[in-house]
Amino acid sequence: MGVDGVYARSALYQRVLEGLERYITGLRDPRAEVMRFPPVMSRAQLERSGYLGSFPNLLGCVCALHGSEASIRDAAQRLQSGGEWTDALGPSDLVLTPAACYPLYPIAAARGPLPAGGLLFDIEADCFRREPSPDLDRLQSFRMREFVCIGMPAQVMQFREQQMARALLIAADLGLPHAIEVANDPFFGRVGQVMAISQRQQALKFELLIPFRAGAKPTACMSFNYHRNHFGEAWHICGDDGSVAHTGCVAFGIDRLIVALFAVHGLKPATWPGHTRQALSI
Repeated sequence: MGVDGVYARSALYQRVLEGLERYITGLRDPRAEVMRFPPVMSRAQLERSGYLGSFPNLLGCVCALHGSEASIRDAAQRLQSGGEWTDALGPSDLVLTPAACYPLYPIAAARGPLPAGGLLFDIEADCFRREPSPDLDRLQSFRMREFVCIGMPAQVMQFREQQMARALLIAADLGLPHAIEVANDPFFGRVGQVMAISQRQQALKFELLIPFRAGAKPTACMSFNYHRNHFGEAWHICGDDGSVAHTGCVAFGIDRLIVALFAVHGLKPATWPGHTRQALSI
């Protein structure tokens, strides 16, 4: 669509996407609450969640022309005279959602103390990260679906272990070569390098890696994340006894999984392995 990492979706792509969404829905815990979020979220909420401290280079902020009619018109007309109208932009109270789970935590916090069994969610959002690339497995605008657990440490760890075990079955159903390895988030700067090392040492993040680009490293198509008490402390999410909640999630990179399916099995779903077509109902 004229910018690296931003694509329109064809009818064929959408058909596979809908099949993958149905398949993931079939994996959902019946206790999970379903929520869908828009591609934008509160700037203040994202700031409170600590995103700027870890990934400021990836964030997109929604900006707008503010002021009087005359000042806005003057800015808009600069383009006609070869000027730069974007100089007049100012930030709004919105940012582009960088990961599907960020809007969830303030909602959970507003409900008060957690129930004894914790909370489970099935969430999804169109997300944005400012990392333009010509590669189809690294989009700026992409769809992310997550199963999220909010509870006590043992509950969250058990949730993550179950999701990692299930991921091997998912990859087999979809007929995709895969491996699960410890990983780290792309923290920003020199301090971020230390954070990444610590994350790996504590095994807080794993990824399902699928090789589908010749000569390139395998692509992370799912991630399994244990945030410890980061979001619990940021949003004062607690159990009945006052202990700070922990959170974890499994994230499905919807677009990466679809690209992997086409890359591995070919561009015609009718020729894909029978068990893959059956899993996707296509």
